[in-house]
Amino acid sequence: MNLADWIFVGTRSELLPGEFKVVWDGDTAIAVYNIDGDLYAVEDVCSHDGGDLAGGEVHGFEVECPRHGARFDLRTGAVTCPPAYEPIASFPVHEVDGQIWTRDDR
Repeated sequence: MNLADWIFVGTRSELLPGEFKVVWDGDTAIAVYNIDGDLYAVEDVCSHDGGDLAGGEVHGFEVECPRHGARFDLRTGAVTCPPAYEPIASFPVHEVDGQIWTRDDR
């Protein structure tokens, strides 16, 4: 796999279960979450008000917007609780030799 167009997130040891990290692919903020050892990446923007999602509480596979309580599924970007109604983008995550990579593939 050619990783030339992928964004380096960090190593597996730097992103432990329950943690997240935000990286940028151009002008797109991508939040990468480690949920029980599985990695998920979503656009770090609430579709309700455009604010950051990273740092909001995580409930299972859902992240809760810290401002108005909208929730999104980290696996798909789907809205699971209003006031948001539009999904957020989800992105691929690739791990090679303990290194984590993602990209905006839209």
